[in-house]
Amino acid sequence: MPFDLPRHNWTKDEIRDIYEQPLDTLVGQALEIKRVNWADGQLQKSQLLSIKTGGCPEDCGYCSQSSHFDTGLGAEKLMPLEDVVAAAKRAKAGGADRFCMGAGWRSLKDRDVPKVAAMISAVKAEGLETCVTLGMLEDGQAEALKEAGLDYYNHNLDTSPEYYTTVVTTRTYDDRLDTLAKAREAGVKLCVGGILGMGEGREDRIGLIHELSKLTPHPESVPINMLVPIKGTPLGESPAVSVTEMARAIATCRIVFPKSWVRLSAGREGMSEGEQALLLLSGANSIFIGDRLLTTDNPGEDRDQALLDAVGFEAASHEVMEQGAKKTLIDAR
Repeated sequence: MPFDLPRHNWTKDEIRDIYEQPLDTLVGQALEIKRVNWADGQLQKSQLLSIKTGGCPEDCGYCSQSSHFDTGLGAEKLMPLEDVVAAAKRAKAGGADRFCMGAGWRSLKDRDVPKVAAMISAVKAEGLETCVTLGMLEDGQAEALKEAGLDYYNHNLDTSPEYYTTVVTTRTYDDRLDTLAKAREAGVKLCVGGILGMGEGREDRIGLIHELSKLTPHPESVPINMLVPIKGTPLGESPAVSVTEMARAIATCRIVFPKSWVRLSAGREGMSEGEQALLLLSGANSIFIGDRLLTTDNPGEDRDQALLDAVGFEAASHEVMEQGAKKTLIDAR
Protein backbone atom coordinates (compact mmCIF):
# COMPACT_ATOMS: atom_id res chain seq x y z
CA MET A 1 0.00 0.00 0.00
CA PRO A 2 1.18 3.62 -0.48
CA PHE A 3 2.31 4.42 3.05
CA ASP A 4 1.94 8.18 2.64
CA LEU A 5 -1.62 8.27 1.28
CA PRO A 6 -4.59 7.94 3.65
CA ARG A 7 -7.39 5.69 2.42
CA HIS A 8 -11.07 6.43 2.91
CA ASN A 9 -12.49 3.13 1.68
CA TRP A 10 -11.39 0.78 4.44
CA THR A 11 -13.77 -2.09 5.08
CA LYS A 12 -14.35 -3.49 8.54
CA ASP A 13 -12.98 -6.84 7.36
CA GLU A 14 -9.72 -5.20 6.24
CA ILE A 15 -9.33 -3.44 9.57
CA ARG A 16 -10.08 -6.67 11.42
CA ASP A 17 -7.42 -8.48 9.41
CA ILE A 18 -4.88 -5.82 10.37
CA TYR A 19 -5.91 -5.74 14.04
CA GLU A 20 -5.75 -9.51 14.53
CA GLN A 21 -2.30 -10.13 12.99
CA PRO A 22 0.49 -11.53 15.16
CA LEU A 23 1.55 -8.64 17.36
CA ASP A 24 5.09 -8.47 15.99
CA THR A 25 3.78 -8.28 12.41
CA LEU A 26 1.22 -5.63 13.35
CA VAL A 27 3.67 -3.45 15.24
CA GLY A 28 6.26 -3.85 12.49
CA GLN A 29 3.81 -2.58 9.89
CA ALA A 30 2.78 0.32 12.10
CA LEU A 31 6.39 1.38 12.61
CA GLU A 32 7.14 1.14 8.90
CA ILE A 33 4.26 3.50 8.18
CA LYS A 34 5.23 5.79 11.06
CA ARG A 35 8.78 6.12 9.72
CA VAL A 36 7.51 7.22 6.32
CA ASN A 37 5.19 9.85 7.75
CA TRP A 38 6.77 10.99 11.03
CA ALA A 39 10.30 11.59 12.22
CA ASP A 40 11.68 8.84 14.45
CA GLY A 41 12.27 9.32 18.15
CA GLN A 42 10.03 12.36 18.68
CA LEU A 43 6.70 12.92 20.38
CA GLN A 44 4.47 15.84 21.23
CA LYS A 45 3.60 16.63 24.82
CA SER A 46 0.05 17.82 25.42
CA GLN A 47 -1.61 18.98 28.62
CA LEU A 48 -5.29 18.91 29.55
CA LEU A 49 -7.12 21.27 31.91
CA SER A 50 -10.68 21.04 33.19
CA ILE A 51 -12.01 24.58 32.85
CA LYS A 52 -15.49 23.65 34.13
CA THR A 53 -15.83 20.52 36.25
CA GLY A 54 -18.88 18.49 37.27
CA GLY A 55 -22.64 18.84 36.97
CA CYS A 56 -22.91 17.42 33.46
CA PRO A 57 -26.44 16.19 32.57
CA GLU A 58 -25.10 13.44 30.30
CA ASP A 59 -25.05 9.84 31.58
CA CYS A 60 -21.77 8.65 30.02
CA GLY A 61 -21.12 5.54 32.09
CA TYR A 62 -17.40 6.20 32.51
CA CYS A 63 -17.53 9.83 33.60
CA SER A 64 -17.05 11.20 37.11
CA GLN A 65 -18.57 14.53 36.04
CA SER A 66 -22.05 13.16 35.30
CA SER A 67 -24.78 14.47 37.61
CA HIS A 68 -26.44 11.04 37.31
CA PHE A 69 -23.81 9.36 39.48
CA ASP A 70 -22.51 9.86 42.99
CA THR A 71 -18.77 10.13 42.53
CA GLY A 72 -18.06 12.79 45.13
CA LEU A 73 -17.35 15.38 42.46
CA GLY A 74 -19.33 18.59 42.83
CA ALA A 75 -20.28 21.07 40.13
CA GLU A 76 -17.96 24.02 39.71
CA LYS A 77 -18.19 27.29 37.78
CA LEU A 78 -16.21 28.12 34.67
CA MET A 79 -12.60 28.84 35.57
CA PRO A 80 -11.52 32.50 35.42
CA LEU A 81 -9.46 33.50 32.40
CA GLU A 82 -6.41 34.43 34.43
CA ASP A 83 -6.30 30.98 36.04
CA VAL A 84 -6.46 29.31 32.63
CA VAL A 85 -3.61 31.47 31.35
CA ALA A 86 -1.52 30.67 34.42
CA ALA A 87 -2.11 26.95 33.87
CA ALA A 88 -1.15 27.27 30.20
CA LYS A 89 2.09 29.02 31.14
CA ARG A 90 2.92 26.25 33.61
CA ALA A 91 2.16 23.64 30.96
CA LYS A 92 4.47 25.30 28.46
CA ALA A 93 7.22 25.60 31.06
CA GLY A 94 6.80 21.87 31.66
CA GLY A 95 7.34 21.08 27.99
CA ALA A 96 3.79 21.04 26.64
CA ASP A 97 3.31 22.04 23.02
CA ARG A 98 -0.47 21.58 22.99
CA PHE A 99 -2.98 22.78 25.57
CA CYS A 100 -6.44 21.25 25.78
CA MET A 101 -9.37 22.68 27.73
CA GLY A 102 -12.39 20.61 28.71
CA ALA A 103 -15.75 21.60 30.19
CA GLY A 104 -18.32 19.27 31.73
CA TRP A 105 -21.18 20.44 29.56
CA ARG A 106 -23.74 18.61 27.44
CA SER A 107 -23.34 21.39 24.90
CA LEU A 108 -21.71 24.77 24.55
CA LYS A 109 -24.14 27.61 25.31
CA ASP A 110 -23.98 30.81 23.29
CA ARG A 111 -23.50 32.87 26.46
CA ASP A 112 -20.25 31.01 27.18
CA VAL A 113 -18.78 31.32 23.69
CA PRO A 114 -17.07 34.70 24.31
CA LYS A 115 -15.51 33.43 27.56
CA VAL A 116 -14.14 30.28 25.96
CA ALA A 117 -13.00 32.24 22.91
CA ALA A 118 -11.01 34.55 25.18
CA MET A 119 -9.33 31.52 26.76
CA ILE A 120 -8.44 30.11 23.34
CA SER A 121 -6.96 33.41 22.20
CA ALA A 122 -4.93 33.78 25.38
CA VAL A 123 -3.54 30.24 25.22
CA LYS A 124 -2.73 30.69 21.54
CA ALA A 125 -0.82 33.86 22.43
CA GLU A 126 1.41 31.72 24.68
CA GLY A 127 2.58 29.84 21.58
CA LEU A 128 0.64 26.65 22.27
CA GLU A 129 -1.60 24.61 20.00
CA THR A 130 -5.17 24.84 21.24
CA CYS A 131 -7.83 22.18 21.68
CA VAL A 132 -11.20 22.24 23.46
CA THR A 133 -13.81 19.64 24.35
CA LEU A 134 -17.08 21.35 25.24
CA GLY A 135 -19.80 18.88 24.31
CA MET A 136 -22.11 19.36 21.36
CA LEU A 137 -21.94 22.43 19.14
CA GLU A 138 -24.70 24.58 17.71
CA ASP A 139 -24.62 26.45 14.40
CA GLY A 140 -22.05 29.25 14.31
CA GLN A 141 -20.21 28.29 17.48
CA ALA A 142 -17.37 26.44 15.80
CA GLU A 143 -16.77 29.44 13.55
CA ALA A 144 -16.43 31.71 16.59
CA LEU A 145 -13.98 29.33 18.23
CA LYS A 146 -11.97 29.06 15.02
CA GLU A 147 -11.77 32.85 14.75
CA ALA A 148 -10.41 32.95 18.31
CA GLY A 149 -7.54 30.67 17.28
CA LEU A 150 -8.83 27.15 17.94
CA ASP A 151 -6.77 24.41 16.29
CA TYR A 152 -8.61 21.22 17.37
CA TYR A 153 -12.06 20.25 18.59
CA ASN A 154 -12.19 17.03 20.62
CA HIS A 155 -15.40 15.01 20.56
CA ASN A 156 -14.77 11.28 20.94
CA LEU A 157 -16.99 8.60 19.43
CA ASP A 158 -16.04 6.44 22.45
CA THR A 159 -16.81 3.02 20.93
CA SER A 160 -18.62 1.28 18.07
CA PRO A 161 -22.15 2.36 17.08
CA GLU A 162 -23.42 -1.04 18.18
CA TYR A 163 -22.04 -0.79 21.73
CA TYR A 164 -22.54 2.94 22.18
CA THR A 165 -26.00 2.83 23.80
CA THR A 166 -24.63 0.50 26.48
CA VAL A 167 -22.41 3.38 27.61
CA VAL A 168 -24.41 6.55 26.83
CA THR A 169 -28.16 7.13 26.43
CA THR A 170 -28.50 10.92 26.66
CA ARG A 171 -27.04 11.65 23.24
CA THR A 172 -26.82 9.60 20.08
CA TYR A 173 -23.95 8.56 17.88
CA ASP A 174 -25.38 10.80 15.18
CA ASP A 175 -25.33 13.73 17.64
CA ARG A 176 -21.60 13.22 17.96
CA LEU A 177 -21.11 12.98 14.21
CA ASP A 178 -23.14 16.16 13.74
CA THR A 179 -20.87 18.10 16.10
CA LEU A 180 -17.79 16.78 14.30
CA ALA A 181 -19.29 17.94 11.01
CA LYS A 182 -19.89 21.44 12.42
CA ALA A 183 -16.28 21.70 13.58
CA ARG A 184 -14.98 20.42 10.26
CA GLU A 185 -17.13 22.85 8.26
CA ALA A 186 -15.67 25.72 10.30
CA GLY A 187 -12.14 24.65 9.37
CA VAL A 188 -11.26 23.29 12.80
CA LYS A 189 -9.15 20.13 12.98
CA LEU A 190 -10.75 17.10 14.61
CA CYS A 191 -9.50 15.18 17.63
CA VAL A 192 -11.61 12.01 17.73
CA GLY A 193 -10.93 8.66 19.33
CA GLY A 194 -12.31 6.33 21.93
CA ILE A 195 -11.99 4.45 25.19
CA LEU A 196 -10.97 0.83 25.60
CA GLY A 197 -12.03 -1.27 28.57
CA MET A 198 -15.70 -0.30 28.95
CA GLY A 199 -16.87 -3.90 28.62
CA GLU A 200 -16.82 -3.81 24.83
CA GLY A 201 -15.43 -6.67 22.78
CA ARG A 202 -12.66 -6.65 20.22
CA GLU A 203 -15.25 -6.34 17.45
CA ASP A 204 -16.37 -3.02 18.97
CA ARG A 205 -12.79 -1.75 19.01
CA ILE A 206 -12.46 -2.67 15.37
CA GLY A 207 -15.84 -1.04 14.72
CA LEU A 208 -14.70 2.22 16.35
CA ILE A 209 -11.62 2.40 14.12
CA HIS A 210 -13.79 1.65 11.09
CA GLU A 211 -16.17 4.50 11.98
CA LEU A 212 -13.23 6.88 12.36
CA SER A 213 -11.88 5.75 8.99
CA LYS A 214 -15.13 6.80 7.31
CA LEU A 215 -14.65 10.44 8.31
CA THR A 216 -13.39 12.40 5.32
CA PRO A 217 -10.81 13.75 5.74
CA HIS A 218 -9.59 11.58 8.59
CA PRO A 219 -9.37 13.12 12.07
CA GLU A 220 -6.05 14.89 12.38
CA SER A 221 -5.78 13.54 15.93
CA VAL A 222 -6.85 10.11 17.24
CA PRO A 223 -6.63 9.72 21.04
CA ILE A 224 -6.74 6.16 22.41
CA ASN A 225 -7.74 6.00 26.07
CA MET A 226 -7.68 3.13 28.53
CA LEU A 227 -10.68 3.37 30.86
CA VAL A 228 -9.82 4.65 34.32
CA PRO A 229 -12.68 3.17 36.37
CA ILE A 230 -14.33 5.76 38.63
CA LYS A 231 -16.09 4.57 41.79
CA GLY A 232 -19.78 5.45 41.64
CA THR A 233 -20.09 5.24 37.85
CA PRO A 234 -21.72 2.28 36.07
CA LEU A 235 -18.30 1.30 34.70
CA GLY A 236 -16.52 1.75 38.01
CA GLU A 237 -15.88 -1.98 38.45
CA SER A 238 -14.87 -2.71 34.86
CA PRO A 239 -11.96 -5.14 34.46
CA ALA A 240 -8.90 -3.59 32.89
CA VAL A 241 -8.29 -4.10 29.19
CA SER A 242 -4.87 -5.59 28.47
CA VAL A 243 -1.97 -3.41 27.39
CA THR A 244 -1.43 -5.70 24.41
CA GLU A 245 -4.99 -4.94 23.28
CA MET A 246 -4.19 -1.24 23.61
CA ALA A 247 -1.08 -1.86 21.49
CA ARG A 248 -3.21 -3.53 18.82
CA ALA A 249 -5.58 -0.56 18.72
CA ILE A 250 -2.77 2.01 18.56
CA ALA A 251 -0.85 0.11 15.88
CA THR A 252 -4.00 -0.37 13.79
CA CYS A 253 -4.79 3.35 14.07
CA ARG A 254 -1.24 4.19 12.94
CA ILE A 255 -1.74 2.04 9.84
CA VAL A 256 -5.25 3.27 9.02
CA PHE A 257 -4.46 6.93 9.84
CA PRO A 258 -0.86 7.40 8.62
CA LYS A 259 -0.97 11.21 8.69
CA SER A 260 -2.82 11.58 12.01
CA TRP A 261 -1.47 12.09 15.49
CA VAL A 262 -2.14 8.92 17.48
CA ARG A 263 -2.27 9.98 21.12
CA LEU A 264 -1.62 7.74 24.09
CA SER A 265 -4.13 9.32 26.43
CA ALA A 266 -5.86 8.28 29.68
CA GLY A 267 -4.72 5.25 31.62
CA ARG A 268 -0.96 5.74 31.71
CA GLU A 269 -0.94 6.26 35.49
CA GLY A 270 -1.68 2.59 36.06
CA MET A 271 0.87 1.30 33.52
CA SER A 272 4.46 0.32 34.09
CA GLU A 273 7.27 2.00 32.17
CA GLY A 274 7.56 -1.07 29.96
CA GLU A 275 3.85 -1.11 29.17
CA GLN A 276 3.91 2.55 28.19
CA ALA A 277 7.01 1.95 26.09
CA LEU A 278 5.20 -0.82 24.20
CA LEU A 279 2.41 1.60 23.31
CA LEU A 280 4.84 4.26 22.10
CA LEU A 281 6.63 1.63 20.05
CA SER A 282 3.29 0.61 18.56
CA GLY A 283 2.95 3.95 16.78
CA ALA A 284 1.74 6.58 19.26
CA ASN A 285 3.46 9.94 18.85
CA SER A 286 1.86 12.06 21.57
CA ILE A 287 1.27 11.80 25.31
CA PHE A 288 -0.55 13.91 27.88
CA ILE A 289 1.67 15.27 30.63
CA GLY A 290 0.90 16.80 34.01
CA ASP A 291 -0.35 15.25 37.24
CA ARG A 292 -4.01 15.34 36.15
CA LEU A 293 -6.08 14.89 33.03
CA LEU A 294 -9.61 16.21 33.48
CA THR A 295 -10.46 14.48 36.78
CA THR A 296 -8.11 11.47 36.83
CA ASP A 297 -4.49 11.02 37.83
CA ASN A 298 -1.67 11.05 35.31
CA PRO A 299 2.06 10.25 35.67
CA GLY A 300 4.10 13.18 36.90
CA GLU A 301 7.11 14.88 35.34
CA ASP A 302 9.70 12.51 36.80
CA ARG A 303 7.98 9.36 35.52
CA ASP A 304 7.42 10.94 32.12
CA GLN A 305 11.09 11.86 31.78
CA ALA A 306 12.13 8.37 32.85
CA LEU A 307 9.85 6.96 30.15
CA LEU A 308 11.32 9.19 27.44
CA ASP A 309 14.84 8.34 28.58
CA ALA A 310 14.04 4.63 28.47
CA VAL A 311 12.74 4.70 24.89
CA GLY A 312 15.20 7.36 23.69
CA PHE A 313 12.47 9.76 22.57
CA GLU A 314 12.63 13.53 22.80
CA ALA A 315 9.80 16.01 23.04
CA ALA A 316 9.32 18.20 19.96
CA SER A 317 6.89 20.84 18.79
CA HIS A 318 4.17 20.04 16.29
CA GLU A 319 5.94 22.26 13.74
CA VAL A 320 9.17 20.29 14.05
CA MET A 321 7.39 16.95 13.96
CA GLU A 322 5.29 17.87 10.95
CA GLN A 323 8.35 19.19 9.10
CA GLY A 324 10.11 15.98 10.03
CA ALA A 325 7.28 14.01 8.47
CA LYS A 326 7.69 15.90 5.20
CA LYS A 327 11.48 15.43 5.24
CA THR A 328 11.16 11.73 6.01
CA LEU A 329 8.70 11.34 3.17
CA ILE A 330 11.03 13.09 0.71
CA ASP A 331 13.98 10.95 1.84
CA ALA A 332 11.90 7.76 1.50
CA ARG A 333 11.08 8.64 -2.11
